[in-house]
Amino acid sequence: MSAHLAGRGTGGPDRRRPSAPVPQERTRRTGARAARVQRVRRSGGPVAPRSALVSVLRAVGFGLSTGLVLLVAALAVVLIVVPKATGSMPLTVLTQSMEPTLPPGTLVVVRPVATDQIEVGDVVTYQITSGQAAVVTHRVIAVSSSSDGGRTFTTKGDNNAVADSRPVLPAQIRGTVWYSLPALGTVDQFVNGSRSWLIPSAAVLLLGYAAVMITVGSVSTVRRRRAARAAPAGSRRAAGRHR
Repeated sequence: MSAHLAGRGTGGPDRRRPSAPVPQERTRRTGARAARVQRVRRSGGPVAPRSALVSVLRAVGFGLSTGLVLLVAALAVVLIVVPKATGSMPLTVLTQSMEPTLPPGTLVVVRPVATDQIEVGDVVTYQITSGQAAVVTHRVIAVSSSSDGGRTFTTKGDNNAVADSRPVLPAQIRGTVWYSLPALGTVDQFVNGSRSWLIPSAAVLLLGYAAVMITVGSVSTVRRRRAARAAPAGSRRAAGRHR
């Protein structure tokens, strides 16, 4: 009886298995993993795929909008600003008479010039009939002077076999070709044909879009910096709990 009581009494050895302590090595690994994550976030390292995709799309959108703004600005300078500032006239080549120098669709900017400065080889724009709006752009192949000091010009298209049938008078000449841009004549017709508001409006819209994208990018950068500054404090608290 005494042996039986001694074996099950409160003073005897406790045969229950104690709970295993959490290994310190696992705790250290967890803390190190959390520290690595914080370092990656602070250094701007790999982010979640969704965030990376959004960043790429924003960068592409900003690049496209900037390119469009520059393109519209360049077109506005070529088609509107330069002609108005210099008194020049943008025109579109419609026929093949000046190929290959000025093929159809080419934009030519014609600058006023004194007729006594025109020489053989110059490309001039002149009225088909004096005082009327219809014009032709051909090359001067001969200059004739009369006894009274007047001048007339013989013109010919580079792609034509013969010269123009009638000499051109000084009163018909609108100017000489200053510069030309291939394939932009169609754009010029679209912009200046009762749609002169198009390029300024597009420029305003694209500049506004670019401003919005810059603002969004700046706000996002500020938020990331704030999160990076707050991350070390959080990692220190986490490390303290793991100890």
